[in-house]
Amino acid sequence: MLQESKRIKSANYVSNYEAIFACPICHSTMKVIQSKSLICSKHHTFDFAKQGYINFTSHSIKTKYGKELFEARRKLITEGSFYKPLSHAIAKVINEHVGEKKETITILDTGCGEGSHLSTICDTVSSDFFKSVVGVGIDLSKEGILSASKNYSDKIWAVADLANTPYKDKQFDVILNILSPSNYVEFNRLLKSDGLLIKIVPQNGYLKELREYLFHKPEKQSYSNAETVERFNENFQLADSFRLSYTLNLNKSLIQLLVQMTPLTWTATEQRVKSFLNKDSAQITVDLEILIGKRQ
Repeated sequence: MLQESKRIKSANYVSNYEAIFACPICHSTMKVIQSKSLICSKHHTFDFAKQGYINFTSHSIKTKYGKELFEARRKLITEGSFYKPLSHAIAKVINEHVGEKKETITILDTGCGEGSHLSTICDTVSSDFFKSVVGVGIDLSKEGILSASKNYSDKIWAVADLANTPYKDKQFDVILNILSPSNYVEFNRLLKSDGLLIKIVPQNGYLKELREYLFHKPEKQSYSNAETVERFNENFQLADSFRLSYTLNLNKSLIQLLVQMTPLTWTATEQRVKSFLNKDSAQITVDLEILIGKRQ
């Protein structure tokens, strides 16, 4: 009964915003029917899962991002405050660029994973700047969206392909793209004419202590995001950008969560990973660039 009520609660919440949806198959309008399904005008049907999310993909897609990784990331964000300065910085950007003009702000997080970034940012914008916020998260990983819908209610969670999102044109005030691949054609389609794209890319100091410990080759220890920034500038007008850098001291349990969360460990030797896990504490640098773009 609890699961069923979660499905119904989510369907009822989404029904308030059904106007943003467009069928990913035929692009026609959609409606929530019987607190159970989103159905388009040509009868393509997408059911709400018992956890409250909607799956818009036609077949299951295997990704390397599994349940353990998302759970570790959620705990590192919520219990370890790993990205707290980032969430506050993004919330401030949203308020400065969008908040003054809008009573309600619609935010789409593309590649939202288990939803902690979006949930924290929406809550911060709402509480610190007294704005009404509609948060929408999409990811290709069903495991990520499953975790998001279990842990964060009053958000719209969808398993969807970023190349074919289930939304109408010009629906969002803000698109978030946090340490995740981009699709600038879709971003341009989905953003309102005065909307804002906030893209977060790692700078060369990001997790440098972990990279230096796991890898001996210099090219693995550092990297450049110059190409990523160049592509951003080709597709969006850069309104502003700034660097956010800070260092955290992680205890043993937070080290374990970091190792479980990061894909860096996928290509490292088991010996190096185990050795890092044996540390009692570690200084870890978070070094990010925040790119703020507007439609050209």
